[in-house]
Amino acid sequence: MKIICIGRNYAAHIDELSRGTGGGTARPAAPVWFLKPDTALLRNNDPFYIPRFSQEVHYECELVVRIDRVGKCIEERFAHRYYHEVGLGIDFTARDLQREAVAGGLPWEAAKAFDRSAAVAPLFVPLAELGGEVQNLHFELAVNGLTRQSGFTGEMLFGVDRLIAHVSQFLTLRMGDLLFTGTPAGVGPVRAGDNLRAALEGRTLLDFDIR
Repeated sequence: MKIICIGRNYAAHIDELSRGTGGGTARPAAPVWFLKPDTALLRNNDPFYIPRFSQEVHYECELVVRIDRVGKCIEERFAHRYYHEVGLGIDFTARDLQREAVAGGLPWEAAKAFDRSAAVAPLFVPLAELGGEVQNLHFELAVNGLTRQSGFTGEMLFGVDRLIAHVSQFLTLRMGDLLFTGTPAGVGPVRAGDNLRAALEGRTLLDFDIR
């Protein structure tokens, strides 16, 4: 099982990066992606423990698509056949380590792929129950009851089918692979004692604490 993460897929988030949060500032000509290992999974709304090696861990709430067919070199017009359920996830990022890596032209793994850095909702929702259109979904993240991120999938620079077509040129997609589709604006740091709650079309899918 792979965790495939898309970077810089919402214009407003790219603008955030230009103000110094790390990760590059240009709007990409093609999808930007990276991987997290299966040890990065944080399941069942278990608490997230801030790692000792970072002083600045940020939340990034994202729509997550679960792949349910094996595919390679998938054409965009057929990509919708490879998923039927969606959920939410948090891509936790050690922003201080990411900033250092970007400045040095180095890989991001230490900042992105560490243990339990990919929180995934315990429930995935059939897309048919949400209207059937993956590019017409609203989601939001609240921190301590205050909304910090509001996302609309129609604002993605690259839609889900384009992402699947692009990534599958390089990687064989398998059943159970998770595609984190990028985060909207509003990312920020987490602190011990915080509560994170995320909802997709009004359905609360994530609700867990930071320790």
